[in-house]
Amino acid sequence: MNTDITASAKPEYPVIDRNPAFTKVVGNFNTLDYCRFITLAGVSVTVGYLSGIKPGIKGPSMVTGGLIGIMGGFMYAYQNSAGRLMGFFPNEGEVSRYQKRGFSS
Repeated sequence: MNTDITASAKPEYPVIDRNPAFTKVVGNFNTLDYCRFITLAGVSVTVGYLSGIKPGIKGPSMVTGGLIGIMGGFMYAYQNSAGRLMGFFPNEGEVSRYQKRGFSS
């Protein structure tokens, strides 16, 4: 049985870093990643508030929804940023930025 996850899919775009560190991925967040992160967190807070109206637990429900949204939004932004660095998503901006700085994988 093959357990190597890199063998299952080949990058379609230029690879900047095959195994990017956490700080590199977070540092690579772009405006769209932050917008997705904030939108998901905001929608989750709203859904949490609305779902807590009937049972009368608006506050705790809103906080729980917000925490779930923050975690989910961060994971979604992280996935997109890491995918661009590893060459699985379109990454023209990252390629030009890292080539100017002289970084290579």
